[in-house]
Amino acid sequence: MRILGVDPGSQKTGVGIIEIQGNRLTHIHHSVIRCGTGEFTERLNILFSQLKKMIAQYQPQCAAMEDVFVSKNVSSALKLGQARGALIAACGDSGLQVTPYAPTKIKLATTGHGKADKQQVQHMIRLILKPPMPLPEDAADALAVCICHAHHAPMIGQQNNKQSVKQ
Repeated sequence: MRILGVDPGSQKTGVGIIEIQGNRLTHIHHSVIRCGTGEFTERLNILFSQLKKMIAQYQPQCAAMEDVFVSKNVSSALKLGQARGALIAACGDSGLQVTPYAPTKIKLATTGHGKADKQQVQHMIRLILKPPMPLPEDAADALAVCICHAHHAPMIGQQNNKQSVKQ
């Protein structure tokens, strides 16, 4: 199974793709979609179209994305939410359901510590997946989202099966 992981941002978005074979995780791709600081609606369009291209190229079966955390700057939080919406729309338009994960859950699944810093996350991504360098922070964060989903997807599947049996 291939997992698409996304670390959303309105100026740059990390994208990672891994493959699960049994209990083995393999790096497939990582990159950063750079939107710059131009017109906001154009940046949203870039996010949507670039993610759609990557989905078409790498054919993931599922997607996971870092959830928006509320910051002190409301304007930034709103822009991040809109960027995340464009990325979710790209996944949905490609037939992928997106599972959200809180930043602390992603760090916990990757490093064993929910308050790990970016360097710790990058270090663990290098150890676990051995991706080609360079590994930008945003791409490492996206790969961490993939790993988090790989750890939680079996449990999500079990919960979904239980719910469908109840119905």
